[in-house]
Formats: sequence, C-alpha cells, structure tokens
Amino acid sequence: MAEILSLAGKTAVVTGASRGIGRAIALELARRGAAVVVNYHRSAEAAQAVISEIEAAGGRAALFQADVSVAEQAAALIAFAVETFGDLHILVNNAGITRDRLLPMMSEEDWQAVLDANLKSTFLCSKAAVKHMLRKRTGRIINIASVAGQMGNPGQTNYSASKAGQIGFTKALAREVAGRGITVNAVAPGFIETDILQSMPAGTLEAALKLVPLGRLGQPAEVAYAVAFLASDAAAYITGQVLGIDGGMAMM
Repeated sequence: MAEILSLAGKTAVVTGASRGIGRAIALELARRGAAVVVNYHRSAEAAQAVISEIEAAGGRAALFQADVSVAEQAAALIAFAVETFGDLHILVNNAGITRDRLLPMMSEEDWQAVLDANLKSTFLCSKAAVKHMLRKRTGRIINIASVAGQMGNPGQTNYSASKAGQIGFTKALAREVAGRGITVNAVAPGFIETDILQSMPAGTLEAALKLVPLGRLGQPAEVAYAVAFLASDAAAYITGQVLGIDGGMAMM
C-alpha cells in the first residue's frame, strides 16, 4: 500500500500554495516524493518559505508567480512545470479569494473578482494541463471546492457560486477525460483553521462550530492528506467525486 500512496517520480502544480490549505498540500505532496511547483500571486516571501521547507526536507520544488485567472499566466505556469521537471502528473486548483458581502451590498466587482479567482482559474489551469495530460493518457486534477458550494453560506453568494461551479466543472470534466486515464475530483473543506478563518469575530466562529457534528475546526494537513490520496495510484478508480473534509457538515 505504501508504494501506491507514493508520489515519487510525479510532478505536481499547486496554485495558491503560499499559505493555508495550499501550503499544506504542497508540503504533503513533496513529502510523498512529488516535485512541486509552488504557485503564488502576491505572497512571494511566504511562497519562498514553502520552497525552503520542502528543500530542507530533501524534496524538489520550484517557485512560479502567476495570476492564474489570466489565461496567458495560467498557461505559462503549466508550461513552466513541464519544462522544469519534464512532465506534469498532478494539478491542484487551490487558488481563491473571498469578498464577503450580503447580496444587496455586493458590488459587481466583488462578484466578478471572486468568480475569476476561484472558478475561472480552475478552468484556465485545467485547460492547459489537460492538453498535456491527454497526450500522456494519464493525470490527476484535484479542485479545492468548499462546503459553501454544497450548502451555501450567508454573505457569500459569490464564493458559494464559485465553489458550486467548481463542483459542476469537476463532474463534467471527469466525464470528458476519463477515457484517457485522467481523473478529476474535488475536495470540499469546511471550517479549516487558517489565517482567514481566525480573522472571523469570535462569536461568528462559535456559531459556525455548532454546525460541525465533530465539534472542532479542521486542520490544513487533514485536507492535504485527502488531496495526496486522490493524487496517488490508490485512487485510480475514483473520478468525478466530491470528498467532504468538513467534520460532517454536509452529510447527505
């Protein structure tokens, strides 16, 4: 079992990998043997720290700055991975932002910025990666969605719509590329202990925790473990699925 959970010899791209869930995913994929391209948009220092941690542990990693909601930059990221490490096996679409407002106060700019950063980037990076993976007849695409895309969340119509869109995108693309040996799955984190979550008012966070049957926040590493499994050979017969990492919030 250890061998099919290994990612040795694989190359992975993780978007938005400078902090939080993306950072944890990059570290876990590298720990399992993958060469990892750490993408960031603005947080250069934090992204470099991820690279340093991977290399200090004996792993291989490379840094690439790109706004992955821009077609040319998303394509350049994928090309860089192939040129640097010789191949691309795993794409993790993690880049995303929030701009929370109740709908009457949400501007068109707030709406579009979140849809671009979260959903358009998933489309653009996947499109570029699939072109390479189709030729190789193998690949793993893992989209970081959210419980908000399954249940909705007040004040987050833009974010919830973008994450629901990622889930629909996951299922449609999985059907398109399954015949070429490419799997496409999503994970849907709930309340995960990150900088963004810790900025919530204490009362709001306490109320949110009441929605979690397990009664605690999740950890970024717990999301990373699930992503690493879906990226491995052990998950070769899993595609078009959404794995909830939410403490039971979205039980169906």
